[in-house]
Amino acid sequence: MPIVTTSGSHATEIYYRDSKGPGRPIVFIHGWPASEASWNRVTPALQEAGYRIIAYDRRGFGRSGKPGSGFDYDTFASDLDQLLTRLDVVDAVLVGFSMGGGEVARYIANHGTSRVTAACFVGAITPCLDATLADNPDGAFTPDAAAEMQSGLLADPVDFLTGFLTNFYSIPTADGGTRLVVSEQQIDASIGIAQQANVNALAACIPLWLTDFRADLAKLDIPTLVIHGEGDQIVPFAASGARMPQFVKQAVLRPLAFGPHGLLASHPDDVSSALLEFLA
Repeated sequence: MPIVTTSGSHATEIYYRDSKGPGRPIVFIHGWPASEASWNRVTPALQEAGYRIIAYDRRGFGRSGKPGSGFDYDTFASDLDQLLTRLDVVDAVLVGFSMGGGEVARYIANHGTSRVTAACFVGAITPCLDATLADNPDGAFTPDAAAEMQSGLLADPVDFLTGFLTNFYSIPTADGGTRLVVSEQQIDASIGIAQQANVNALAACIPLWLTDFRADLAKLDIPTLVIHGEGDQIVPFAASGARMPQFVKQAVLRPLAFGPHGLLASHPDDVSSALLEFLA
C-alpha cells in the first residue's frame, strides 16, 4: 500500500494512489466525510486524456493514519507539501472538494506555487462560511451549528451520517422540499467510506469549516477553476462558489444547475469535462 510518512510534531502516514502516467499531474483532495475513493468516477476521463492522477486520504480518513492530533489546515497543508515533495510533483493542478478546497487555499498560501500551476475548487468551503464575522454577512455556517453537528455525530454516527449524506446528495424543489439525485445505494456506499475515518477526526474537522480563507485566496496568482452546484444544501452556492471571483483574480466560475453538494457522484462527467476544458 503506497504510504508517505510525514515528519514533524504531528507525524502520520498518508495513503495515496498514483497512476504514474507521463502527463501533467492532477492532485485530488477529498471532502468530508469521504476518502480518495470519492474521486473514482471523475478521474478515469482525466487519466484517459493522459493526465497523471494522484489522490490521497487526509489524516484520520480512509486508509491514512489515525493520529490524535494535527487536525488543522496548516498541518493538512504540510501533509500535502510532504506528499508532493516525496513524489517530486511539479506543474501540478490541485483539485479540492468541499473542505478539501481549504487545503488548496492554505497550501498555496503557506508553500507557494513552485510545484503548482493551476487550482480547482469543487463545492468548496472557501472563501469563508463563518456568518458570525461582522465583515462576512454572506456566510452560511456558525460555531453553534458546528457544535450541534459534532454532538449529533458523536452521539450516533450512523444516524447522523445518514441524514447528512441525504442532504449532501439532494437539491431543493420548487415546493420547498428536497429531491435526492442519487440512489439510496450511493448513500450507503458513502456511509461505508465515512466509517473508514476515525470518528474523532470527523468531529475535529467540523469547526474547521468556519475557517476564513480570504487572506489565503489573495495569494492565488494562478489559473483557477471554481465548480459549484447551484442546488448545494451543505455549502450553499451563494455563500461560497458565487463569491470566489471576488477573491481570486484568475477565477473562472462554472456553476452546475441542479447540482447538489455531492457533485462527484451525481455529476462526475460534468466535473471531469469542466476540468478538461479548463486545462486544455
